[in-house]
Amino acid sequence: MIVHPKVHELAKMIDHSLLHPTMTDADMLKGCKIALDYDVASVCIKPYAVPLAVEILKNSNVLVGTVIGFPHGNSTLEIKVAETLQACKDGAVEIDMVVNIGKVLQEDWDYVEREIAAVCKATHENNGILKVIFENDHLPEDKYKIRLCEICSKLGVDFVKTSTGYGFVKGADGSYNYKGATSKDLELMRSHSDPQVQVKAAGGVRTLDGLLEVRAFGVSRIGATATVAIIQEAKERFGDGADKDVVIADTPSGY
Repeated sequence: MIVHPKVHELAKMIDHSLLHPTMTDADMLKGCKIALDYDVASVCIKPYAVPLAVEILKNSNVLVGTVIGFPHGNSTLEIKVAETLQACKDGAVEIDMVVNIGKVLQEDWDYVEREIAAVCKATHENNGILKVIFENDHLPEDKYKIRLCEICSKLGVDFVKTSTGYGFVKGADGSYNYKGATSKDLELMRSHSDPQVQVKAAGGVRTLDGLLEVRAFGVSRIGATATVAIIQEAKERFGDGADKDVVIADTPSGY
């Protein structure tokens, strides 16, 4: 398969998200095939389906990731570690962990740091990378995000991440709203994290222009469900590889 180098570069910024609670095994199977066809960075799949993704994506360049304490971060530290170890045992190499949001808001930083450190240790000892999800919609002041960036930098996590995609905030009128990855938060997270800590934007990046915008803020990964639309738009804008080709080896689909 031949793709334009720009398209390939952008595809490798995408973690194809397969986390919606209504997704069936068939839905996730289809999603893994999309990730394979478009040669994205990874799939981020429900924990129980990690073995399914590993089988489909074996011999490809698409990594398998999953979520820990998802989506509200309320599991005990010990359960988050156990989830991480099981995910790694099942073949996941990328771990997206949700912090304990209540502990963040009460500024119990000792607990927050112990929790992140424990999951980071379990992940790195199993040759995985850790992305720490802040769920910024639930953090009303920048001070919480800044402190989390400082802790994550201290502990050597691999990514800080804006959102789960499911952090809806109830308004005074009873309606639920969600912002996801905002430019303000992305700039803040990039500026307050060590250079070796990457930034992942999740929630609301649904177009090629959206991807290019967050990249300009220093983002190196996004979580997306609109992968097909983004990459198809990139192919239309940047071409099909006719001028400078990148050859991606065709790999078995696993079917």
